Amino acid sequence: MTNTVTTERVDTEQIQVRDPYVLTHDGEYYLYGSTDPNIWRGQATGFNVYRGTDLRTWTGPYPAFRPPEGFWSQTNYWAPEVHPYRDRFYMFATFGPGRSVPRRGTAILASDSAVGPFVPHSDGPVTPREWECLDGTLHIDDDGAPWMVFCHEWKQITDGEVCAVRLTDDLRAAHGDPVTLFAASSAPWVEKLTTSKGEQAWVTDGPYLHRTTQGTLLMLWASFRGGRYAQGIAVSDSGQITGPWRHEPEPLYASDGGHGMLFRTLQGELMLTLHTPNRTPEERAIFIPVEEHQGSLRVTPA
Repeated sequence: MTNTVTTERVDTEQIQVRDPYVLTHDGEYYLYGSTDPNIWRGQATGFNVYRGTDLRTWTGPYPAFRPPEGFWSQTNYWAPEVHPYRDRFYMFATFGPGRSVPRRGTAILASDSAVGPFVPHSDGPVTPREWECLDGTLHIDDDGAPWMVFCHEWKQITDGEVCAVRLTDDLRAAHGDPVTLFAASSAPWVEKLTTSKGEQAWVTDGPYLHRTTQGTLLMLWASFRGGRYAQGIAVSDSGQITGPWRHEPEPLYASDGGHGMLFRTLQGELMLTLHTPNRTPEERAIFIPVEEHQGSLRVTPA
């Protein structure tokens, strides 16, 4: 599938994006995310990336991924993350069900460049094909082994879960069965969401792992509080991906925003990005300085 894109200079406020992800690489920021105008329905286009140096003005969009002819999914291209690994760049991204794949899942793409083009690397989704899954992220454990942390979606199991699965060293497939790290209802700050059908559920979205300078393993993840999207934090008491995980009692951000991640600025400052408000087509990336504090995170005091 070919696509022509005219790049230009745009401000952050002009970029409609959900699930923003920033890679700092070679003196630049690369901003990825769910960038189709309507990610919920219709034919998906792909993922775009923007490049910049100040988190305010960007050049783009650049077509980071466009599905090749015969690609197994045509809908719901969500939440791309790009991780440098063994001299290449790997995109973990969620795709809707399609040819021979009955349910939504996370697949892995690869490129020699941070700007792409990314091409399929795994054989379809790496998440279990009988599960409804989304939002896979890469974690490298203390032994150098790669894991994918992802969400087993509430739409299938009502009480959404965050799970982890060991990956093969080449990131092409799962290596073993997934393990459940926690359920959404275990977090004290999470409130039930009432769906459009009147059903109640507990949501898990957008896990992202961060090892503090003191060695504590933290997980950002999103759910709902007071009917609004919110960003929470969980802490691994063992320092390992398998936990056990305990939850901070209050969300880090509760103003209708979430699916966040952390990155270091070009000046070395720790920064949180997430999208807000949680409404299409109004969603935008925002950048919030944060700092490590007493084994967790807090917004940097003004």
